[in-house]
Amino acid sequence: MSGPHPVPPGAPQASGPRSVAAAGGIDVAITGDGARVVMLPPEAVRWAREVNAPPGAANLPGSASGMFVGRGRELARLRELLAREGEAAVTPSSSRTRAIHGLGGIGKSSLALRYAHEYRTEYTLVWWITAESAEQITTGLAALALRLCPHWAAAVGVPERAAWAILWLQWHPGWLLVFDNVEDPKDLRHCLGALPDGHHLATSRKATGWHDIAPTMALGLLDPDASADLLCALALGPGQSPTGEQRRQAEDLAAELGYLPLALEQAGAYLYQTGTELGAYRRLLGRVVDRAADGTDPERTIARVWNHTLSAIEGRDPLAARLLHTMAWLAPDDIFRTLLAPVAPDPVALGDALGVLHAYNMIAFTADRQGLTVHRLVQTVLRIRATAESPTAVRGWQEAEQGLCQAMPDADAVAPERDARWERLLPHIFALAESAPPDRPASSQLADLYQDAAHHLDRQGRNADSVPLRTAVVAHRERVLGDTHPATLTSRNNLAGAYEDAGDPGRAIPLFESTLAQRERVLGDAHPATLRSRNNLALAYSEAGHVERAIPMFEATLAQREQVLGDTHPATLTSRNNLALAYKRVGDLERAIPLCETTLAQREQVLGDAHPETLTSRNNLARAYRAAGDLARAIALSETALAQSERVLGDTHRDTLTLRNNLAGAYVAAGEPARAVPLYEATLAQREGLLGPTHPATLRTRANLAIAYEKAGDPARAMPLYESAVADFERVLGDTHPDTVAARKNLAAARRDAQAVRRSGAALASPGSPGRRTAPPAAEPSPPDRCDYHSR
Repeated sequence: MSGPHPVPPGAPQASGPRSVAAAGGIDVAITGDGARVVMLPPEAVRWAREVNAPPGAANLPGSASGMFVGRGRELARLRELLAREGEAAVTPSSSRTRAIHGLGGIGKSSLALRYAHEYRTEYTLVWWITAESAEQITTGLAALALRLCPHWAAAVGVPERAAWAILWLQWHPGWLLVFDNVEDPKDLRHCLGALPDGHHLATSRKATGWHDIAPTMALGLLDPDASADLLCALALGPGQSPTGEQRRQAEDLAAELGYLPLALEQAGAYLYQTGTELGAYRRLLGRVVDRAADGTDPERTIARVWNHTLSAIEGRDPLAARLLHTMAWLAPDDIFRTLLAPVAPDPVALGDALGVLHAYNMIAFTADRQGLTVHRLVQTVLRIRATAESPTAVRGWQEAEQGLCQAMPDADAVAPERDARWERLLPHIFALAESAPPDRPASSQLADLYQDAAHHLDRQGRNADSVPLRTAVVAHRERVLGDTHPATLTSRNNLAGAYEDAGDPGRAIPLFESTLAQRERVLGDAHPATLRSRNNLALAYSEAGHVERAIPMFEATLAQREQVLGDTHPATLTSRNNLALAYKRVGDLERAIPLCETTLAQREQVLGDAHPETLTSRNNLARAYRAAGDLARAIALSETALAQSERVLGDTHRDTLTLRNNLAGAYVAAGEPARAVPLYEATLAQREGLLGPTHPATLRTRANLAIAYEKAGDPARAMPLYESAVADFERVLGDTHPDTVAARKNLAAARRDAQAVRRSGAALASPGSPGRRTAPPAAEPSPPDRCDYHSR
């Protein structure tokens, strides 16, 4: 029946919506809000009081024998929170009730299941209830009646069984109820209000709505080491220890999967079943994220787990779903709200929609609450779904593109403000470029954004990082303007320069060659752009160790620039600088030094004393003096140039690192390795961070540091660097490159010295010995004129 139901004086009282009160002689169960009465016969009430649960009674959905790593502290904390209270009746905020919330796949159910298994002997009964709706909770309680009193429960309906289960739980304290995947926390009120004598443990994807229901415990991602342990254990099988390479691949894959336990388990099971290599799974991620291995629940793949959440979000607030799809194409961290303006220009509507996403743990707020983060695997799933739905009208892509283009820094803004804006945008620009669907080419507006971002990187001395952006610009220019349009040739030249700065001459040289050939045909042999291409190709040849091919091109370019542009034009000075470097590289110091001196004097006059190109000339003249044995002048010039570069370009600019490397080399040549070591160590750390551990410039600094260590009397630190330098040079530059040859000679000499020491039992003579090492090369040029003119 329905309607208010009067409670007689002295009768048991129930408080809270849908809680139940019961007493020994009654034959009814009354809901706490008086909305419903369930009739129970006296014998059923008696059985609820008299039937005991068998020892260890439980209905847990799985065993505790599976992998469980990295959650020891959370398990202990959960036990502490549930066990720490007296015998008082449960209230909505009692510590006997605990809700675990977090992103789907974070391991909430696994933690709850592990807790239930770990402590099942502490409870009279452990009962697991799927709790996505009030109806499911009722059904889960009804199943308890079927388990404990089947002879009666089999003949009655679900409401009567659920009411009987509540009566039984009231009569028999000390149980644990687990409510898994609660969608609406209010659905638990009737249980919590009626059942004070046990523990309630709930899991939920929702972080909000619990404040007046139960305390919550947020569950985070696994830590990186635990994630890699889990992947290796699952993928390789019992008793198998990973190799160093497998461990590294596991760490990389764990990061790609965002340390999400369900994704790690899914990947490990798939890898074990199929024999797929750990590294290959990363490349296949988009195709296997919805695949389940044999013996695992197909509905428990990460993609399908999230489908339920995404459907719930779509139904509750379509704007929230649009925002999430937009964020799928951006970087996962620090998504600032203005990027979402094309989707939600109204700040109130934006706040409401973000609140929905936060409630479902699909996003998190940064510490200042102004930025957003989204799990990278959520992004992967959304991108896969969006591309499958429509390869051309990809959901969220256009909105992400519009947000980035609208957020571009103003070209007229002051440099610090403009640069700070670019730095915050860059991760999102790269994410959009690298995740672009194959059938979604960049628009003209987006190509311009990529080009401007690449120019910012070049100004910062990080042109090597611009390869993905410049690649997208070339593809756009070719498609829209044609293969030989001047802007296409410019973008192709700039991409070649980025490849060269990234230490990839194998890709740079063919691009420079084709651009030069096309410019000669389209613009003519003496056009300034053609001369730039010829200069750039000569530089690439020189950097690749083919100086004999570079010198005639440098000489021809210098002669043409002198004729076309004049003797002191900046481009002419660049050609003179580059030709001098080529002469120095082949040991022709008689021609190199005068050219370096002339170029430096002209650049000081034309460009100023502290212009970056003037600093380059000062560095290159110092290199020439050093090669000629004039170390006093070399060191003085290098020290001046480094101090100016640190002031003008900054401490970590590419040219500053070159100057620091070269000053260290001059100190070594002057017999002062103790002054060189800290400079090399600092340069190596910065180059590894900016350029990567295998960039040629990084390898040169590492090889030079080995020489400095040995000359400083520390061969134990030198030998591993010598060995790694040879291996890396061979792999990156090839077996016959001059740097590889020099590194190999230095390693052989170091080994001979070490053998001599072992035979004689004596140490090397003194710091500064041996004196025959040749750095590969210790001093480096930093020639400009790589980027072409930047027209749109």
